[in-house]
Amino acid sequence: MFHERDHTMTDSTIGDGRELVLIGIGAGDPDWVTIEAVKAIQALDVLFVVLKEDELDDLVQARRVVIERHREAPLRTVEFRDPPRPWRSAPDYPAAVKLWREQRREQWAAALQAELGRGQTGGFLVWGDPSLYESTLAIVDEILGALPPEKAPALRVIPGISCVLALAARHKIPLNRQGKAVQICPARLLADGLPDGLDDAVVMLDGKQTFASIDPTGLDIYWGAYLGTEDEILISGPIREVRDESLRIRADAVERKGWMFDTYLIRRNVRRQGETPRTRAAGQGRAQRTNAACGG
Repeated sequence: MFHERDHTMTDSTIGDGRELVLIGIGAGDPDWVTIEAVKAIQALDVLFVVLKEDELDDLVQARRVVIERHREAPLRTVEFRDPPRPWRSAPDYPAAVKLWREQRREQWAAALQAELGRGQTGGFLVWGDPSLYESTLAIVDEILGALPPEKAPALRVIPGISCVLALAARHKIPLNRQGKAVQICPARLLADGLPDGLDDAVVMLDGKQTFASIDPTGLDIYWGAYLGTEDEILISGPIREVRDESLRIRADAVERKGWMFDTYLIRRNVRRQGETPRTRAAGQGRAQRTNAACGG
């Protein structure tokens, strides 16, 4: 049974003086770490690292780069292997997810109890922002909520540059348009296309390239992959015109790297005269032309 926790308690003097910090480190570029995040990294006594199933070396290395870039003193690191993730082919997928979350809570709680000493500060580095499509905050909140207040570490959350904001910045567009709302959602909610009354939607978690299967009439896409890295790829234009090229470029990137981090904005278009689709890919530190029209 989880106990209700006072969510206003953030002072590190609460309980036994332990503090847990969730540090948003941005979407890929180590320079996208805020000054507050740098100070938190420098103040850590222990860093907790969750090694996910089949995680690739370049993702692990990216975390090391952040620490090396922003901290000089040695840092004690505690690594633990994430429980196997349930696949959607599980006979009872919701039950499998529930079990996976329970296993995570138990594992993380044991690590915090064993490795975070009285008066110490521990932390997790969180991709993007801890509050947006990231489960670390939810898991930690459940763990701390199960503890009596006098035994629970104080929790601090440091925001990071999410892939959503990075996408808009890289395409040099405002995320919202005047007087209009923006929806952030998983791809499955747009399987039937952009709903009536919604003009702008940022799509996350699209392993099936949903943008290529919906009615493209009147819709633009602003797509980005590996944002903030040397392999960054940007594509924009009417979905009808860039769809096939986007699928080809994405497939080539997955084959080359073995993994894909991408997101995109779908927008009902109001095209300017003479405007053309744009594609830009970066690799090995140099721009590469991958479409007839190429730009920022």
